[in-house]
Amino acid sequence: MAAARAPDAPVITVHVPLGDRAYDIFVGRGLLGEAGARIAALGARAAAIVTDSNVGALYGGALADALQQRGLRASIITVAPGEATKSYASLETVCDAVLEARIERGDLVIALGGGVVGDLAGFAAAVARRGVRFVQVPTSLLSQVDSSVGGKTGINSRHGKNLVGAFHQPSLVLADTALLDTLPIREMRAGYAEVVKYGLIDDAGFFDWCEANWQGVFAGGPERNEAVAQSCRAKAAVVVRDEREEGDRALLNLGHTFGHALERITRYDSARLVHGEGVAIGMCLAFRFSAFLGLCSADDATRVERHLVTVGLPTRLQDVPGGFGTVDELLDGMAQDKKVKAGALTFILARGIGQSFVAHGIEIAKVRAFLNHEIAATRT
Repeated sequence: MAAARAPDAPVITVHVPLGDRAYDIFVGRGLLGEAGARIAALGARAAAIVTDSNVGALYGGALADALQQRGLRASIITVAPGEATKSYASLETVCDAVLEARIERGDLVIALGGGVVGDLAGFAAAVARRGVRFVQVPTSLLSQVDSSVGGKTGINSRHGKNLVGAFHQPSLVLADTALLDTLPIREMRAGYAEVVKYGLIDDAGFFDWCEANWQGVFAGGPERNEAVAQSCRAKAAVVVRDEREEGDRALLNLGHTFGHALERITRYDSARLVHGEGVAIGMCLAFRFSAFLGLCSADDATRVERHLVTVGLPTRLQDVPGGFGTVDELLDGMAQDKKVKAGALTFILARGIGQSFVAHGIEIAKVRAFLNHEIAATRT
């Protein structure tokens, strides 16, 4: 188990007020050491811990022991790491294991891992016995600031990313920021892309803060806790306004229409591209597309790109190892995106930093012209 939280170490609480489905997000260093007590307080009799082989080897057994010491019957369900695990086959495996563990509706499924585990375990919890409670214990920066909050769960289809799933809110989120100390730098950078996203959506001041404090986020200082907590506050506020993505919540997909298309083209091969990298490229494309359409200044698009380059993230199509496909392949990937309505493409575009908006009915011809412009730029 990770080191216990120091007595004077602060814990930040972010409340998600969703009526009878309200829950708290706790952010701080050493929280995993308190997971047994905090999870037991939910009143379940049993818990199934879903984790991957990497994270499970580090923390799974200790978490199960901590739960058992609090009187919960605990079992561990281990899946393979990587985006390919978000599949129909893995969902079947996890659901069957949850049922075999005799998890009832009042019990818990615990997602211990990154975004892949959280999405998969959350979806299994949503459909097993027509819905059991679950807890998110995110272990990556990306999952702490994004996928663990808001109740979106799901798996991938051959048609695209996250196209099969359900809205199912967690009962508790424990974000232990000390777990990020040993996260590979590539994964930290990928998660940081989602942090920056919240500033680009509607909080220019937070983007300013990121430019000034990103090194502290990576180093593990108090800036990391604040970055995670502020990201959670921002996402929670949007979720409360639009839980089922019928309006404002679509803003959280800034960069994702482009990014998901790139992930599909790379066949979700994490050796080539991980989600946060796709989002980083996608956000830069969204700002450059906005400038291309005359919606925002080229200076804003350049500023976004400059910051992401500074932290080591990819920002252009040519940064995708092994190639980014053709314009037609990119457009086909976008056409399968969940934000398509009546065959028209929907993008999150921007009038400036912190001024993003939902743009419906974008003409395919304009997207094609922009992508051709981007590709031409790679050859100069």
